[in-house]
Amino acid sequence: MSKANSKPSNTIALNKKARHDFFMEDRLEAGLVLQGWEVKSLRAGRVQLRDSYVIVKDGEAFLLGAIVTPLPTASTHIQPDPTRTRKLLLHRDELSRLIGAVERKGYALIPTSMYWKKGRAKLEVTLAVGKKAHDKRATLKERDWQREKQRVLKHG
Repeated sequence: MSKANSKPSNTIALNKKARHDFFMEDRLEAGLVLQGWEVKSLRAGRVQLRDSYVIVKDGEAFLLGAIVTPLPTASTHIQPDPTRTRKLLLHRDELSRLIGAVERKGYALIPTSMYWKKGRAKLEVTLAVGKKAHDKRATLKERDWQREKQRVLKHG
């Protein structure tokens, strides 16, 4: 058995709904401030990013709405809160750029994926603009057309 087949994936969770609901523009990588039980849950893949978002308050970025389900073997002397607000670790210049985009240009900060990098949990945050209903329909129509075009080209 080769080592390439046994290598685990670095991806913890994806926010697939974000691509459907938003136009993605700029991406940033942020670290997370986590508690011990949260890291264990992340290793088990028990995280959901679907309805989460990032806010910038007092010069700091926070992740809201992400659900990290505690493992049943979590410690008995703590009360785990699955939806607690988690602080994001970003450089000062990245934060100032995000503040400018969110406050002045009307962008939203959406987490698109969570992954491991050198043993640390990282969050990919994307500057995004919300899609309207007709934009979503156009995206679906374009995807269906591309699929049909590939089918026609394949079968001749």
